[in-house]
Amino acid sequence: MMHQMAYKQFRSIELPKALSHPVLVDANGLPRYWAAIWSALTSHELELSTEVKKLRYIESFYAFADELHGCGYLDSALGRLDLPAIGDIMEAYFISLRNRSDISSATEANWQTCLGFAKDIVGRLAKTGIHTTSLAKTEARLHQLDTLYGQLRIQKTRRPDILRSLPAEVVSAIYDLLNPEASNNPFKRTHTRWNAFLAFICMLHLGLRRGEVLLLPVDCVKSAFDERLARTRYWLNVKLTDDDERHDPRYNKPGIKTADSIRQVPVSEATATLIQTYIENYRGKPSHPFLFNSLWNTPLSQESITDYFQKISKAIPTEVIKVLNFRTGKHSVTPHDFRHTCAVVRLNQFLQNGDEMDVALQKMRIFFGWARNSEMPRKYARAVFEDRLATVWSNVMDDRVAILRSIPIGGVIGG
Repeated sequence: MMHQMAYKQFRSIELPKALSHPVLVDANGLPRYWAAIWSALTSHELELSTEVKKLRYIESFYAFADELHGCGYLDSALGRLDLPAIGDIMEAYFISLRNRSDISSATEANWQTCLGFAKDIVGRLAKTGIHTTSLAKTEARLHQLDTLYGQLRIQKTRRPDILRSLPAEVVSAIYDLLNPEASNNPFKRTHTRWNAFLAFICMLHLGLRRGEVLLLPVDCVKSAFDERLARTRYWLNVKLTDDDERHDPRYNKPGIKTADSIRQVPVSEATATLIQTYIENYRGKPSHPFLFNSLWNTPLSQESITDYFQKISKAIPTEVIKVLNFRTGKHSVTPHDFRHTCAVVRLNQFLQNGDEMDVALQKMRIFFGWARNSEMPRKYARAVFEDRLATVWSNVMDDRVAILRSIPIGGVIGG
């Protein structure tokens, strides 16, 4: 029987940010106590959509415990640090997940989230000293909990998927399509052409996520003269301010995925010039502070970016789509495909420039906003050696000079 996630969310400019996140509630409408604590302590590290997904899993864990032992049982067991009771619930929940007929990667994510939630609460309580049980004894129980259940997997471990970059032919075709001056550009309005082209450049050249692109402020590009290099250096900051979040009118607000995603990204002079051209000639003069502006002078939405690339996919020549399908099994492109592609190109550049693999992977973590212990960069290693993007770019991807120089600097804002 599917359980409907029950949560409430309060929104107000006057309300502190910590109280503006979703709160799980039980059948009586009362907050799930330890879930609320967990959310308050971790929400600053997670994008809202990620937090809601995790809360959805945690609520299914609560509901399972309610059905077995009555409303509030899980909160009570956690509060008492009753490891045997917690272990019994976890074991029963694991079996219930394992016996489902529709097991998928989401089922595994459900289990790992609930296990992590229980371990996190037990670990925090163990450090408070409010329980009579000694810290050493509680830590030993926590270790036992991890040993017993941490290695359980809903699905058998499979060979990890290879995160493939887009084939060179596909990237080249999209460059040609999205040139704002191209006759076969799939967008009629000049304003939309520039939105789509600049978003494409930010995701492909800078490796930004869709949400990160939409959070960029109008003054996102910074510069300073580098005495050592004897030239001007450009960069942009990927971050989210409280003011942005409170006054963002978008219903589906973009966000920063994790704390490690807050970073500085180097920008080439060509890309910096392109962004400035958009600001001065095609963005318009909206009242909001975000770089990307819609036709209605509101911040561009995540749905608009998705719609752009659905339309772009339909405009890609049939023979190029055949190449895409042959290499990746896909028939269309998504915004995140360009981040994958950027990652493959960047790792290839680091290795060609003489970096050892470990050094190159650490540079990748910094550039793309992954945690220091993230395994994400390693998933791209094999793709580097299967990649054909060198046929499109030289070693420095940022300088696709032929396209960037063909775009007129200046002009009148399109409709």
